[in-house]
Amino acid sequence: MPFIGGGHLWIILLVLAIILIIYGPGKLPEVGGAIGRGIREFRKASSDLTDELKKGSEPPPPAGQGPSQATDVKPPTDSRV
Repeated sequence: MPFIGGGHLWIILLVLAIILIIYGPGKLPEVGGAIGRGIREFRKASSDLTDELKKGSEPPPPAGQGPSQATDVKPPTDSRV
């Protein structure tokens, strides 16, 4: 962790001590698990977004090589008038 050094280490220890005082030692594993799940979900969402952006920035395949479009699809009609 590149941010751990000099004064940053004391700030992290202070925050951890405050969390321990607020939640107590019994709930600490539960809080840690929730934080871990949150970080995991954030990383997954971030990588999914990055993949979508990369996929969107790729040029489309040349004509004739991409997936064919369906021609038997009827336009939607609104039956409610």
